[in-house]
Amino acid sequence: MKYVLQISQAVFAMALAPLVVGFVCWLKARMQNRRGAPPWQPYFELVKLFGKEVIVSKQASWLFCCAPYIVFVSALAVTFLVPFLFVPQLFDSVGDLLAVVYLFLLGTFFLALAGLDAGTAFGGMGSSREMTVAAIAEPTIAVAVFSLALGAGSTNLGRIVTQALSNPATAISPGHLLAFAALFIVALAETGRLPVDNPATHLELTMIHEAMILEYSGRYLALIEWATALKFMIFLSLLANLFVPWGVATNIAPVPLALAVLALLLKLGILCLSIAVIETRVAKLRLFRVPELLGVSFVLALLAVTSSFLLR
Repeated sequence: MKYVLQISQAVFAMALAPLVVGFVCWLKARMQNRRGAPPWQPYFELVKLFGKEVIVSKQASWLFCCAPYIVFVSALAVTFLVPFLFVPQLFDSVGDLLAVVYLFLLGTFFLALAGLDAGTAFGGMGSSREMTVAAIAEPTIAVAVFSLALGAGSTNLGRIVTQALSNPATAISPGHLLAFAALFIVALAETGRLPVDNPATHLELTMIHEAMILEYSGRYLALIEWATALKFMIFLSLLANLFVPWGVATNIAPVPLALAVLALLLKLGILCLSIAVIETRVAKLRLFRVPELLGVSFVLALLAVTSSFLLR
C-alpha cells in the first residue's frame, strides 16, 4: 500500500506540474488585460512536441541525446523525496535535503554540458550563465532548509514537516521567515522566472535556460520542458509544505489525503498568484545584477541559520 501511495504521489506531481506553469501564465495574461492561453495549454504543447521529429546537430555527441533523459529522471527522483501530500514517506530513510540538492544539481550539470555539446554560441553562453546562477543558488537551498533542519534535528524533509506540524509556533519564527524569503528568491532563479530569467523571450542578450535548449526538438525538448515544469512544482511544494505544513496528511486514509490535495492546491494557487504579480510588476534584472540578488538570498539563508541557533 505504501508503495502504491508513493508512486501515486509522484504521478500526481508529474501530472499537475504543467498545469501549475500554465496557471501562472494565465494569471499574468489576465493581469496584463490579455485573454491569454488556457491554463492547460502546456499539456497540448507537450503532446505536440512528443509527436514531432527529433533533429540532432552533426556536431552533437551521445551526451546531447542522453541529457534530456537524465534531466527528467533526476527531477522525477526528487518527487519521491518531497512530501507533497503525506508524511512519513517510504523513502525518508533513503534521501534527505542533501539528496534533493544534488539531484537538482545533477540535472543542471548535464543540461549545461548538453548546451556546450552542440557547439553553438548560444548554447555555450546559456551554459555559462546557468552555472553562474547555480553556483550561488544551490548552496542557498541547502543552507535555507538546514535552518529548518536545526529545529527538527534532522535533514529529512518528512521529519521537518512533522516537527513543524507538532510545533506550529515555529512557522512564524524569524528563522523560518528568513529561510522562506531566501528559498523563494532561489526558486525564481532555479526555475528561470523573472527577475532572473524570462521564460517568454528568446532574445540572446537575456536568455539563460532557453539558450541551452535552443538546439533541442521533438521528444527531447518535451522531456526538458516537462522536467522544468516539474522542478517548478517541486520548489513551490517545498515552499508550501516546509514553511506552511498545515494540510499535509499524517494519517494515510482517504479523507486526510483528500484534504491534503485540496490544501496543496490552495497553497500552490497562492504562490502562483504571488509569482504572477511579481513577474507583472518587476522588470528583468541585468545579468550582472543577478549574482547580487542571489547573494542577498544567501545572506538571508545564513541569517536564518544564525537565528535558529540563537532561538533554540
